[in-house]
Amino acid sequence: MANSNFYDEVYQVVRLIPKGRITSYGAIAEYLGTKGSSRVVGYAMGASGTAQPPVPAHRVVNRNGLLSGKFHFGGDTMEQLLESEGIHVKDNQIQNFKELFWNPSAELL
Repeated sequence: MANSNFYDEVYQVVRLIPKGRITSYGAIAEYLGTKGSSRVVGYAMGASGTAQPPVPAHRVVNRNGLLSGKFHFGGDTMEQLLESEGIHVKDNQIQNFKELFWNPSAELL
């Protein structure tokens, strides 16, 4: 599978994450049938800045709710985007992670 096609599939899933919810790289990988490729999902998020339509990459975090991709946004942009959607972030970690977690395998039946 070519990376660009996989990236497009990742972007399609990420665009479905509701405002005010978050998911993880691994949950997206598992939904796409490529469990274990969460790192590649992370690469896709890092390359998503020019994707059209836009990809809400700020809604994708690591499995512990850490803003592991925040350096791709520069400064506190990722945290600010999440906070603007009502998601509380403290010390680069999403609070109420389990309550806000959006699992594409369960939500996109």
